[in-house]
Amino acid sequence: MLLAFHGATTMPQDLATDVAVTAAAGFGALEVWAAKVDRYLADHSLADLNALFVSHGILPLTLNSIEFIAFRGAEYGGIQARCHELCRIAQAIGCPTVVVVPSPTPDRSLPWAEVAAEYVRVLRDLADIAADYGVRLAFEFLGFGWCSVRTPRAAAEIVQAVGRDNVGMTLDAAHFYGGGGLLNEIGQLDPARIFAFHLDDLEDTPKEAITDATRLLPGLGVVPLADICAQLQAIGYDGPCSIELFRPEYWGWDPYKLAVAAREAALRALSPFFLVA
Repeated sequence: MLLAFHGATTMPQDLATDVAVTAAAGFGALEVWAAKVDRYLADHSLADLNALFVSHGILPLTLNSIEFIAFRGAEYGGIQARCHELCRIAQAIGCPTVVVVPSPTPDRSLPWAEVAAEYVRVLRDLADIAADYGVRLAFEFLGFGWCSVRTPRAAAEIVQAVGRDNVGMTLDAAHFYGGGGLLNEIGQLDPARIFAFHLDDLEDTPKEAITDATRLLPGLGVVPLADICAQLQAIGYDGPCSIELFRPEYWGWDPYKLAVAAREAALRALSPFFLVA
């Protein structure tokens, strides 16, 4: 299993710092926060961006992310344009995947069949754009109560209906717990369609109180990480895993020390189940 760091874990830091601490802490890859790429490219070229990763021996694993892709009406053209933009960048730096994120539920009375149909339509369209660049899309369900796709089963149903080889999903441990997903849902997933696994934990709060800011280093909270890892092991998942923590408290840490702590915590959680690189 390839272990990656994640740019959201060090949100105030710039991209060059993210790449440097990722390498120094012993990770082989980085999930790249797209807004940091935008800032980097304001005064650097795509060749510079590629050289940044190559010089540190770090794989850019994903670009995160295109948010709220569905139910956009007249704004959808902006989603298509962003998909072109991020896929062009991904192609230039050898990044295989762009993460896409579902939208808030537009109407609580909207039947699930209509919600799913909207995502199938949108993901097929974005998949065609991504395919022109040789890039995959990882659809990441969110566990928050306002989100329209909250569980592995729901995301997998959509991905299967999309029927594109370059569309899969991201499984995030915190979102799995917050969204009320069941462990046996993970057991029904196709491991080939899981493009990324996010390892993170959560404070002991009501699920209604969960936010990105209540995330914790793996092993410090209430998410059943061992059970999740056991389910992934059972289906034969051996794809990448990254540490995605949005906690503002951690943003104030020295970024290298945070990366080291994240890697150590990840190894403790993963080693009973996976051979980690």
